[in-house]
Amino acid sequence: MGKKVLVVDDDAKTVELVKLYLNRDGYKVITAYEGMEALRLAREGHPDLIVLDLMLPGMDGLQLCRTIRNESDVPIIMLTARTTEADRLAGLDTGADDYVIKPFSPRELAARVRAVLRRLPDEMLQRGPAELRQGTLIINFFKREASLAGRPLNLTVVEFKLLGVLAREPERVFSRSQLIERVLGYDFEGFDRTIDVHILNLRRKLEPDPSRPRYIKSVYGAGYKLCEVQNAT
Repeated sequence: MGKKVLVVDDDAKTVELVKLYLNRDGYKVITAYEGMEALRLAREGHPDLIVLDLMLPGMDGLQLCRTIRNESDVPIIMLTARTTEADRLAGLDTGADDYVIKPFSPRELAARVRAVLRRLPDEMLQRGPAELRQGTLIINFFKREASLAGRPLNLTVVEFKLLGVLAREPERVFSRSQLIERVLGYDFEGFDRTIDVHILNLRRKLEPDPSRPRYIKSVYGAGYKLCEVQNAT
C-alpha cells in the first residue's frame, strides 16, 4: 500500500465512499467517526494526510485541526457543508491546507488528496539550493525546516512552500494567482483569499509585529513579496 490517509467523518456512508476511492488510488485508509478517536489515530497512526469533516461529535473539526496543527504539520483537507467565505476561511485559519465543500464528488476529493501529497516539499529539492540563507532567515528544503534568528518557525506544509517560493526570488512581486499555481500546485477551484489566509498565518510566525509586516509586504493591486531580511530582533 502507498501513503496513509486518515478519514474523519461522523457519517459512515461518507467514510466508506471516500475510503473506496482512496483505496483505488493505492492509499492505506484509516477511519474515525468522532473527534477524540481521530486525535488518537492522528497521534498514534502517523498518517501522511488527514481528510477531516468540520462537524464532528465530541471535538469539532476546527478544534481538532487546531490541536493537530499544534503538534504536527501533516496536510489536512477540511470537509465542510458550510458554504460562506467566512466559514471556509475559518478552516484555513486553523491550519487546514485545503477544503472541499459538501456535497462533493469523491473523484474530486481523491484528486485533491493526490494534489496535496504531490505538492509536499520534496519537489522543491529539484530546483535551486537545498538551503537558503537571507540574513537571519534560514530555509532548509532538505529537512523542511525554517528559522529566523535561531528561532524555529514551525511552518505548515503550505506555509513552508509559500515562504520558499517568496524567498527564492526576494523582492519579486507574486500575484495571488501565481502563488496559487506555485504553492497549491493544481487547478485550484477555490478563491484568491485562500492565499491571503496562508500569508496571514505565515506572518504570525515570521513577523515581529504581524499587523505591521516587515518582511512579507503587500503590494496594492499586485500581490506579495518577501523583502530582504537583514537582522531580525
